[in-house]
Amino acid sequence: MSTAIISWNVNGIRAGEKKGLVKFLEQGKYDVVCLQEVKAHDEELLSDKLKHPNGYTSYFNLATEKKGYSGVVIYTKEKPLKIKTNFGRNHLSTEGRVLELEFKNFTLLNVYFPNGGGGDHRLRYKLEFFDQFRAYVKRLQKSGKKVIFCGDVNVAHTAIDLARPKANETEIGFLPEERVKLDLFEKSDFVDTFRYLHPDKTEYSWWDLKTRARERDVGWRIDYFWVSQNLLGKVKKAFILGQVMGSDHAPVGLMLDI
Repeated sequence: MSTAIISWNVNGIRAGEKKGLVKFLEQGKYDVVCLQEVKAHDEELLSDKLKHPNGYTSYFNLATEKKGYSGVVIYTKEKPLKIKTNFGRNHLSTEGRVLELEFKNFTLLNVYFPNGGGGDHRLRYKLEFFDQFRAYVKRLQKSGKKVIFCGDVNVAHTAIDLARPKANETEIGFLPEERVKLDLFEKSDFVDTFRYLHPDKTEYSWWDLKTRARERDVGWRIDYFWVSQNLLGKVKKAFILGQVMGSDHAPVGLMLDI
């Protein structure tokens, strides 16, 4: 039996609705759809089609302290065993960035990692978020959970993951201190599924809108699916839906035999 999961930074869920998001969902191709940067502080202000698309149950974690900012949602055909949004007194429990659903065969975390722009304090926040998140998923893994985490990581890991690495060596999203955080995921026995299956493939998931970079495919791969080693044998496909429009990000996907 195959399970297909999608992750997509929609850059505003209501904007996405105007650009075909509901149709994308209601085609029903995917068992689970994780969205980031929904930019809504109250799910009750969303349309019924966004709250309850046909065939799915929805779960939200929104940035209630700041309107039009951050926020994540998971749409799923299979109801989870547990839902979690409170991760203690740390960065994981603020700004509506993390949503965890536990299913029979795996634990899924939908994450919108901080961008890190806007001053030194936000870069520090981003790096601390990575440390706190890694510690959390390591605990899950050590407890025997089969872990998947996905989302907009806001970091291109290596030179193959962006079109112009030399020009961006000092830019947020490709700084050495950011990239090493992804190295540490690997050292903690988590695997970037796309790069594992496609070690030499050049494909991107985000493009700058202002410079119309998507038309020239001058992009970055900053959207990921990572799995714990104990789930790696179930990974069947990892892909990017670069032809799907509606955001400055493309949806990325994972298919498991599970």
